[in-house]
Amino acid sequence: MSFAAVITRATLFAALWLAATAVQAADVPYLSGRVVDEAEILSPAARDRIAATSKSHEDKTTNQVVVLTVPTIGGESIEEYATRVFGAWKLGQKGKDNGVLVLVVPNDRKMRIEVGYGLEGTLPDVEAARIIRNRITPRFKAGDFAGGITDGVDAIVAELEGRGGATGGVAATTPPATGKGIFDSPQIAQLEGQLPPWPMRILLGAFIFGIIGIFTIIGVVTPGMGWFLYVFLIPFWAMFPIIVVGVKGALVLLGIYVVGFPLAKLIVRSRPGYAKAAADLQRTGHATFGGMVITSGGGSSRGSSGGGSSGGFSGGGGSSGGGGASGSW
Repeated sequence: MSFAAVITRATLFAALWLAATAVQAADVPYLSGRVVDEAEILSPAARDRIAATSKSHEDKTTNQVVVLTVPTIGGESIEEYATRVFGAWKLGQKGKDNGVLVLVVPNDRKMRIEVGYGLEGTLPDVEAARIIRNRITPRFKAGDFAGGITDGVDAIVAELEGRGGATGGVAATTPPATGKGIFDSPQIAQLEGQLPPWPMRILLGAFIFGIIGIFTIIGVVTPGMGWFLYVFLIPFWAMFPIIVVGVKGALVLLGIYVVGFPLAKLIVRSRPGYAKAAADLQRTGHATFGGMVITSGGGSSRGSSGGGSSGGFSGGGGSSGGGGASGSW
């Protein structure tokens, strides 16, 4: 199968996946107030308290902090759904982009703090992640949605108003974890939470793995030059997959490549015709092996066969660029 055919099939698969996601995409509710509890996990008293905190903060700063709960968002990523909600509600003031959305999806056990452009410096991603980890998640694990959301909003407001110690709370009494590896660090967790939405990751994956996969195959079947490609491709297998499968997934793929390439090379070398192809390549500069024409440059030129909650509340025209943090419990 040609490289163009591989890319065409990957693009078609991504388009079908996008279509299926669009059909299953959750609706964006009407913005009826500072707390929109579609999942019905908050008591009236909790809704009123959160709304009062949000209103008091908005009166002081013009920042808008809004809470949305929905039962499920289907197969859509919480980052993509939060961006759609933020865009539809236009949280924050136009020109200031000073809105914050606290999104909770109880049936999917997901949450996100989406931060407007104008507040990304005051409430950076790492602080949003700490609020989720230290203030919201412990409450949610105990089944206390009202307490988790209330504490989370309080921490967000405190951070936006410049009050220190905003992200302590429940987790402050928990002893710091010891003996964990580098992949349990907050920085890695934050990076995992900022991966692109799945549709983009599918398209990037088709491009990245298509290219380095082709060169990996060439390296396996090419005498001599193949070991140079093996070493040359290690940094590509180490870094490029991160934006598709995350840090842990990239580490797994790198391990598979580092071990799998030499094993595949040994298997290929034992096949009939490999020694002749190596000799032809050294003598004439080109050889045929496994249906591929190999040149002394290490490239494959062609294959041998074809086929292939209060009324009157509204956003002020703000926007978000995807800043914030996501979490689960």
